[in-house]
Amino acid sequence: MAEGADMFSLREVLVAFKGCLSEQQEVRVDPYLEGWKGLVRFLNSLGAIFSFISKDAVTKIQIIEGYRNSDQREKYLTIQSMVEYELSNGLVDLDKRSEHPDSGCRTLLRLHRALHWLQLFLEGLRTAKEDAKTSVICSDSYNASLANYHPWIIRKAAMVAFYALPPRNTFLENMNVGTTEEAMAMLGDALPFICKVYEITEDLYAQHKLLGLP
Repeated sequence: MAEGADMFSLREVLVAFKGCLSEQQEVRVDPYLEGWKGLVRFLNSLGAIFSFISKDAVTKIQIIEGYRNSDQREKYLTIQSMVEYELSNGLVDLDKRSEHPDSGCRTLLRLHRALHWLQLFLEGLRTAKEDAKTSVICSDSYNASLANYHPWIIRKAAMVAFYALPPRNTFLENMNVGTTEEAMAMLGDALPFICKVYEITEDLYAQHKLLGLP
């Protein structure tokens, strides 16, 4: 089946996150954003009620793409160079968000938090028993990650959305890589790269005390 522009492709996400890591173990911004565009299509495939997350992710992607298309584009080549540049030039609001609410560091942190949820969710899908409920996997992953940063009304809406998710096998077949077994294998290939990108970013932000940016 041909893959449309708006159709989720796990294979594309794998390729993008695999291309994120440089030889120096720095995280390249362009493939990171491409991977996220694939994950947005994944969120959209879960139903319209997930748009509260996917629309926010699209906004964040566009902000960082703006930096990559600016005169300072080279400063935003990797997450490491972005952090160094913005901190060195006072472009990050460490205690408030009035002056630089759309700094690259703050914007990417929001994507980073959501990536943790999706990482946990996809890993849960891969390792769960065949009769496991997708809704439980998704809600457990959400509560262990992104829920910590959402107000009550958003958390409530998310829980309602999770209950509408299809059974695990149907869900895996909808990943557009073939059979359930092929989807499982593809997840097994993709997740180490997603996890590595997440861990490197987490360590970088922790080192510079940026994980709690307002």
